[in-house]
Amino acid sequence: MTLNDEASFPQPQFHTTTGKPNNQKPAKAKSFIPVILTGVALAYLALVLYIPALNVFFQAFKNGIGPFLSNLTDSNFLSAAKLTLLLALIAVPLNTVFGLCAAWAIARHNFPGRTLLLSIIDLPFSISPVVAGLMLVLLYGRNGWFGEWLQAHDIKIIFAFPGMVLATAFVSMPFVAREVIPVLEELGNDQEEAAETLGANGWQVFWRVTLPNIRWGLLYGLLLTNARAMGEFGAVSVVSGNIAGKTQSLPLFVEDAYKQYETEAAYSAAVLLALLAVVTLVLKEILERKTGAKSKAE
Repeated sequence: MTLNDEASFPQPQFHTTTGKPNNQKPAKAKSFIPVILTGVALAYLALVLYIPALNVFFQAFKNGIGPFLSNLTDSNFLSAAKLTLLLALIAVPLNTVFGLCAAWAIARHNFPGRTLLLSIIDLPFSISPVVAGLMLVLLYGRNGWFGEWLQAHDIKIIFAFPGMVLATAFVSMPFVAREVIPVLEELGNDQEEAAETLGANGWQVFWRVTLPNIRWGLLYGLLLTNARAMGEFGAVSVVSGNIAGKTQSLPLFVEDAYKQYETEAAYSAAVLLALLAVVTLVLKEILERKTGAKSKAE
């Protein structure tokens, strides 16, 4: 190799101050896009969630803790809270049984109409709660399909507690099934078949094999079902008649108290519902972490 050949190769460039090779790539300019997007998201959440939620708490406690506690002892408030609790105590177990049965049938069997059943389960997600309440009125109301028969047997559904139960059960129906179906599909049926091979009957397989494996998904579904049942407004308002002390749930009490210019009572009840939402979020986070930890362990 001659001197001319060596000169044909690119020579390293040296820094004028340090004397070290200057072959490092120039640093990329810092992107502000993530910062801008984060700021937009936080501003949006502040406008539609954080500020309104904080305002509810401020309005409820601005005159002190005494008026807040006094509002919680009002007879109409106590009646609404009791009715809301009863609705949840009835609707949640009903939807739990339905959700487990539907999830088992869909995840473990292929049958004609399986896709249709999934679509029906998802119906409360897509239909307006007000329309759901109207559907119940058209079925069980005085002029509904079953109205004449119900009147003949002195059975009252609409503008009574049974109608509120039906509306609450309808809007909270999908959650258990939708949380359990993916868990069952992911687990497969190997363990269940092994248990049956060893002589376990159907109930033993369910209680000792299936239920322990789906417990976190089931609890998550129960949590969401309870939150929706206790916070439902639209469907319940259509079928209840909103009679104070009789057919008025807690969300309906908030609206009625605000319309009657009893703002402190309305905000106090709203705080109780907001605390329910906070508890739901905390438990949701705990269940998600436990589910994630279980998945990693497996």
